[in-house]
Amino acid sequence: MNTLEKTDYILESRCCGTKFVDEKWELDCPNRDGAALIFANYAKKQLEVKENLPGLYKYSDWLPVCRVLKGSGAPVTYKSEGLAREFGLSNLYITFNGYWPEIGAWMETGAFKECEAYSVCARVNANSDKVMVVASAGNTARAFARVCSENKIPLLLCVPEDCLEAMWSAQPLDSCVKLVVTSKGSDYFDAIHLSNVVCELEQFYPEGGAKNVARRDGMGTTVLSAVTTIGRIPDYYFQAVGSGTGAIAAWEANKRFIADGRYGNNLMKLMVSQNIPFTPMYDAWKAGSRSLLPVDDDVARRQAEVISAKVLSNRKPPYSLKGGLFDALTETGGDVFAVTNEETAWALTLFEKAEGIDIEPAAAVAVASLKQAIEQKAVEKDAVIMLNITGGGIGRFKSEHELVYKKPDCVFSVDEDPEIIRETVMGLFV
Repeated sequence: MNTLEKTDYILESRCCGTKFVDEKWELDCPNRDGAALIFANYAKKQLEVKENLPGLYKYSDWLPVCRVLKGSGAPVTYKSEGLAREFGLSNLYITFNGYWPEIGAWMETGAFKECEAYSVCARVNANSDKVMVVASAGNTARAFARVCSENKIPLLLCVPEDCLEAMWSAQPLDSCVKLVVTSKGSDYFDAIHLSNVVCELEQFYPEGGAKNVARRDGMGTTVLSAVTTIGRIPDYYFQAVGSGTGAIAAWEANKRFIADGRYGNNLMKLMVSQNIPFTPMYDAWKAGSRSLLPVDDDVARRQAEVISAKVLSNRKPPYSLKGGLFDALTETGGDVFAVTNEETAWALTLFEKAEGIDIEPAAAVAVASLKQAIEQKAVEKDAVIMLNITGGGIGRFKSEHELVYKKPDCVFSVDEDPEIIRETVMGLFV
């Protein structure tokens, strides 16, 4: 862990425009002016890629960070040949997040959630004497576990028990990382509820999810990689979404590049996708609704159980709030696609055959949505397209390493007494 001169930025509210200093792990506007995201307004308007800094931190001009943590990788963008040929596209660029040494991709957890974790954990933090709490459906937890373990940052992970297969690492995790889970049949929203119960304790604080500017701007480095590699802002951006935070981050990064002035002035059309039958944002968008449509909790849990891409199962995504996914889709003229498990399986096979590396189901959902868009003539064959492969190379990594699976420190039912939860979790950090 090395100190880095703190990036010069201020925070700003999407709702009222209030500007304020990032001092105390700010997640909301101090005016509490309604459901709106805050964002970082960076002093440096033109991005300088600092190749002398490792991994993600080469983009520190547009990251709210004050230190460099060891182990960071970064997204890698390249022009596709194999998949482009399969789809008949002349300007398809793949931004790969994962493990693929041959192209310089070194994210050992195999997912772009490392972009979030290395940015969040390097942010100015007034809570450094407390325990960070992260809720996840798997990939985010694995990424934060790695970063916090290697850099000795106290962390509590809240994960659904059905997602424990995602909790692997190449080395045993440091004791500063604890894992609690919600019992079988629960989902990501239940894990979020568990984390909220814990965060009522003084010793714990929420990482913040989509509200955390460091999380979004860390995810936005996928676009920083793409634009600086291509030399211009793409016409279309494809990604599968669970919360939509990555797409929001892409939109925000896009607008910074417009202000930069060297890469064009267009907004990428955000083309996001969900995995059938768990499609709350697809359903709302197609209904023309800013609000998510009502769905029974038990129905939503059953839907989450059967999708191939488990990480896309967020029941309470930042879709409706000011600066959220609805606004991003509306402003960019984007669209939402729905992909079946069968289409996902087809895309998994196609991508590995065409590009030479395995990818995760969520990334395959994005690949399948690109095929749908081409068939629907929603994209031009010569358009500059960015395909965000949010996770890949895990099969490759697993074949080359002996993995250690993190066992839960305790399991809670979805209706567990909050006092029992808090008392039990406090005992883990004594």
